[in-house]
Amino acid sequence: MKFPKGSKGQSPAPDGPAARPEDTRPPARWMFTYGLQHILAMYAGVITPPIIIAEAVGLDGTETAMLISAALLVSGLGTLLQTLGLWRFGAQLPLVIGTSFVPVSAMTGIGQSSGLPAVFGAAIAAGVFGLVAVPFVASLIRFFPPLVTGTVITVIGVTLLPVAVGWIQDDPGSGAPSTPALAMAGGTLATILILSKVLPGVWSRMAILIGLVLGTLGAAAFGQVDPSEVGEGPVFSVGQPLYFGAPEFQLAAIVTMCVVMIVILAEGVADILAVGQVVGTKVDGRRLADGLRADAATAVVGPFLNSFPGSTFSQNVGLIALNRVRSRHVVAVGGGILVTMGLFPHLGQVVAMVPSPVLGGAGLVLFGSVAAAGIRTLSEVGFDGNHNLMIVAVSMAFGVLPIAAPDFFTAFPEWAEMILHSGIVTAAVSALLLNAFFNLWGSSADPAEDPDPGEKKAADGGGRRD
Repeated sequence: MKFPKGSKGQSPAPDGPAARPEDTRPPARWMFTYGLQHILAMYAGVITPPIIIAEAVGLDGTETAMLISAALLVSGLGTLLQTLGLWRFGAQLPLVIGTSFVPVSAMTGIGQSSGLPAVFGAAIAAGVFGLVAVPFVASLIRFFPPLVTGTVITVIGVTLLPVAVGWIQDDPGSGAPSTPALAMAGGTLATILILSKVLPGVWSRMAILIGLVLGTLGAAAFGQVDPSEVGEGPVFSVGQPLYFGAPEFQLAAIVTMCVVMIVILAEGVADILAVGQVVGTKVDGRRLADGLRADAATAVVGPFLNSFPGSTFSQNVGLIALNRVRSRHVVAVGGGILVTMGLFPHLGQVVAMVPSPVLGGAGLVLFGSVAAAGIRTLSEVGFDGNHNLMIVAVSMAFGVLPIAAPDFFTAFPEWAEMILHSGIVTAAVSALLLNAFFNLWGSSADPAEDPDPGEKKAADGGGRRD
């Protein structure tokens, strides 16, 4: 089904004019505020990969700052492409694209052995490979009934929760947060919960943003906020394309990054379907492919601007589930904020003042909401007279395995370890194969079609099909 652009949220449909939830536009006075919430929820995730890679290859402070600004700029451009769409690029859903964590270890190894030009060359080649592979990956959408999507969405939320915990910990090695960190995280969490209950109407949708602001102000009152870096460096910077030199294309590095791209696309499928479920809109194969192309495009374009491959961020799904603002135009405003932060580094420095424990307190709510959205999807599935419970149980176990035992797959070949280390990918593959084994193979059911009403809950996990 083709979704033509509508006007002010209206989109023609075969059965008459209808509005897609993601096409609605909140009042203009709220657009910036809602968009800013999305950026605060994902900012730390965008800047962390370039910081890790910069430290690994020995860049100085100026070069590191350039990588961070480039990551913000490319993430903003990717988000605009994903939310607004351009030809066959962009799912036109409220999705944020940020610098992907998936290829960090691979890029670190390539960068240490061959330098950043080899990293950028491998990323470009992997992006082209991803664009070629997108149609095949998107064709698998018919094998994602609510049984599979609910399981994967739940695992996404569970996988993200350790990120929030890591933000709260001062010393991740010890596993115990300091008293100030615990106070900041707990105070932020309590503030968000109270605001969600007492604020009326539209104000309750800004509980996350207000909680982050109040948490930061409270931390500043006790000397836990460092504003020393604000104002350093140029006010405006467009960067220098190919600052680290022309891309170098080395076969081993390219093969490694192509494997990484498969993982990025697999996680992209899960994230796009997850936001479709939360928003309550239809995501068909063509729309899924358009979204995956936007992810792959960042790997092709990003290196020319001194940035790395991007991917759809899961954490923003939780924010949509919480504040119920499903507009893609709001997230597009957030993309514009990212672009501005990339061009005006001082703005990024202000946002970076938010202490990590404050982000962690909000992250517990955001990421837990993603898992809750998955559980809500699973509630639509029938578990009587079938093997659906076993499918969910085994897939959840595979999804949590990399979290519970991060070194479990170290004995596997490097390419296999890279794939299996992602709990989202292992859960998705497990759910797909087990659903096919128990519910599709040997039956006449077509996974692309809804079963009859009387058979819906037994045949494929049932539930509402978006």
